[in-house]
Amino acid sequence: MGKQQKLIYLIKYFGLAVLVIAVWEYASLKGFIPPYSLPAPHKIVQTFVLTLRDGTLPEYIWVSIVRVFTGFVLAGLAAVVLSVLISLSKNFEIVTSLILQVLKPIPPIAWIPIAILWLGIGEPSKVFIIFIGAFFPILINTVSGIKQIDTRYVEVSRVFEIPHAKLIKNVVIPGALPQIMTGLRIGLGNAWICVVAAEMIAATTGIGYMLMDGRQLAQPDKVILAMLLVGIIGKLMDDILGKIGNKVLYW
Repeated sequence: MGKQQKLIYLIKYFGLAVLVIAVWEYASLKGFIPPYSLPAPHKIVQTFVLTLRDGTLPEYIWVSIVRVFTGFVLAGLAAVVLSVLISLSKNFEIVTSLILQVLKPIPPIAWIPIAILWLGIGEPSKVFIIFIGAFFPILINTVSGIKQIDTRYVEVSRVFEIPHAKLIKNVVIPGALPQIMTGLRIGLGNAWICVVAAEMIAATTGIGYMLMDGRQLAQPDKVILAMLLVGIIGKLMDDILGKIGNKVLYW
C-alpha cells in the first residue's frame, strides 16, 4: 500500500469520527447541547488529563484489564475443555445438555446478586461474572467448530489407533480453531460488558466504578470518558486477538 493509499485509508477510517466530534464540539460551544447532559469534547479531554495526572485513571484501567483478562482466560480454558468432551463423547453431551441449555439464556448481569452472596464483593465475584459472560460464546462456537470437522479425519485416527490426546492436539483443536477464535473474540466483548456491570454494582475501583461515581456526582464528563475508555480498550484488545488469530490461522 503506497503513501497516498494509506492517507486515503486513514481519512476514510477516521473521517466520520472526526466529523462527529467537530459537530459535537461546535454544537456544545453554541449552546445547542446542554453541558449537564452532554459535555463538550474538550471538557472530556480535560477530565482525561486530570484523572491521568492524579493517577486514578491508570489504576482504574489496570484493575479492569486484569479482571477481564483473568475471567476471560479461565472461561476460554474451561469452555475449550468442555467443548472437546461434549463433541467427542455422546454420553457426556447428553448428560450436560439440559444444564447448559438452561444456564445459557440467563444474562450474566442476573448472576451478580448470587455471585455477591456466594463470593462476597471482592475480586472473585467480579471474575465469576466475567467468566459467565465469556464462557458460553466460546463454548458454543468451539462445539460448532469441532462438529464441523470432516469425520474422515477422526475415523482415520481411530483406524490407526491414535491416542486421544494426540487426536485432540493434532486434529480436533486445529480443525476447530477458526470457530474457536470467533468465540474468543465474542467472549472478550462480553467480558468487557460484564466487568463494567460488576464494577458498577460492587466495586471501589475500575472503569465501571468510575462510570457509576460520575453518575452519582452528576459529572457526565466522567461518565462519557468511562464509556469511551471501555470502547477504546475493548477495540484494542479485540484487534490484538484478531492479529493473533491471523498469525495462528496463517493458512
